[in-house]
Amino acid sequence: MLQFELKAYLNQYLGGRKTDAHVHSLAEAIAFNKQNATRELAIFGQEWFEQANDKPGLTDKAYLAARAKCLQLTRAQLDKVMTEHKLDAFVAATNGPAWLIDPVNGDAGGGLSCSTPAAVSGYPHVTVPAGYYHGLPVGLSFFGRPYSEGKLIGYAFAYEQVTKHRVAPRFLPTAELT
Repeated sequence: MLQFELKAYLNQYLGGRKTDAHVHSLAEAIAFNKQNATRELAIFGQEWFEQANDKPGLTDKAYLAARAKCLQLTRAQLDKVMTEHKLDAFVAATNGPAWLIDPVNGDAGGGLSCSTPAAVSGYPHVTVPAGYYHGLPVGLSFFGRPYSEGKLIGYAFAYEQVTKHRVAPRFLPTAELT
């Protein structure tokens, strides 16, 4: 599903960019990267882009069936837990610490995180800085039922105000693993 949606929504976004963008579709981004491979693809390829570009549109029967199943399963489970435990929101560490990108072995991060159920169900989700672990940032997620965005933003804002974990990002050549 991710690749179907990546193609559709990136095309929509890039297509809406007029004079301020050099590319206006996923296909154009792929071509640009290939034309500038020494700079754009020096460390990593663009397999995800290429695989997404080969997908049919969001009206494809296989996509629609998978999307319906994911929505039904995730929403039923989230709603059940929230109702049974009278929850206004879920709060959890978004992932572990951000991972380092390794130009030799690739990106070691990824996998499931607490954001997956909200993303798959289409339910609202906000992440705020929760501090650092060995110099690497960690996020805290708030997610809940449909149309609870106002509450979630309020919870996230209150957390940020109390903790003051938000700091301007720094672009370092490597992590400060202390």
